[in-house]
Amino acid sequence: MTRYAMPAESAPHARTWLAWPAKGSVWAELLAPARADVARLARTIAEREPVTVLARREHVAEAARDCGPDVEVVAAPLDDVWIRDTGPVFVTAEDGSQVGIDLNFNGWGQKAEYHMDAKVARKVLEIAGIERVLAPIVAEGGALEVDGAGTMLATESSLINPNRNPGLSHEDIERAVAELLGIVEVVWLQGVADEDVTDCHVDAVARFARPGVILLDWPVHPDPLDVFARAAYRARTRLAEATDASGRGFEIVELPQPDRADLPGTRGPEFLYSYANFYVGNGAVYLHAFGDRRSDDRAAGIVGDLFPGREVVPVAFDAVAEGGGGIHSATQQQPQLGSEPRIAANHTAAATKTEVAQTNSTTPRSDR
Repeated sequence: MTRYAMPAESAPHARTWLAWPAKGSVWAELLAPARADVARLARTIAEREPVTVLARREHVAEAARDCGPDVEVVAAPLDDVWIRDTGPVFVTAEDGSQVGIDLNFNGWGQKAEYHMDAKVARKVLEIAGIERVLAPIVAEGGALEVDGAGTMLATESSLINPNRNPGLSHEDIERAVAELLGIVEVVWLQGVADEDVTDCHVDAVARFARPGVILLDWPVHPDPLDVFARAAYRARTRLAEATDASGRGFEIVELPQPDRADLPGTRGPEFLYSYANFYVGNGAVYLHAFGDRRSDDRAAGIVGDLFPGREVVPVAFDAVAEGGGGIHSATQQQPQLGSEPRIAANHTAAATKTEVAQTNSTTPRSDR
């Protein structure tokens, strides 16, 4: 039975949360540039909505100076910048109140130091004065892409993975997200395991523009040896066959990656090239500007067409992208109270979906 529901990212926000890069041992020579990226993003988003940046106590003064007077900076325990994954997921309860889901962050399957980041969700909710609900699964916010109308996209490589949820099946995960997020239909993409720290989070692969319309990260020059390029083709095939919570098929819009040959400078092996890791804010969509005018303009045009009424705001974010994430990975929205997800009234469908899952718990599922 659905207890809570998660609004779409495009619903009005009360606030955006970010985190200040903390460790020189993680970022090395990129620490200062990564902090500059986060400060730039915080200032840009703060032009349209309230922004709070978490920083270690010893970094609060520096973060406040760099982020400027329109950004709130508060002390919090931190290991890294990825608040999409470490922070809470904000949802709406049946009585209209707001709660935060703590997804039990475990360092993406204990691939990274996470003991302080494991406290971030609790700290955010303490600061916000919002009730904390502990999830019965291990996940990260970047692993959950919802349309606000009962449909979720997810990768098997991230959620159906013994490094997060040993022994749990697709149906176990589906029951959990039905209750916690108001999800009626999960569309499972295969993803890629063990090639990046997230095990291929969906928020760099496929994103909802609105219910029924999906932006799909797409390689410009397909390489048959590139496991992520192969995953993109598999995802397209799966999405073309799938339906959403209302039973309709998806319109799939390819969002080409930047042409790596045309980008200025050099990049490391963890660099995230995806435009799909954008962030939808109040009145704007924040899109990584990689520095190749042709690719950046093409992506901005595609995104702008699918988010009418919102300005597409390019933001340089290369230093953080060297860490394997993007603008979406470094942000977490807190919906405005009253931004009710449409699925909130569709509890019967969610309950039926859960009952079906319970009676078919041994059926394997894959997008292969």
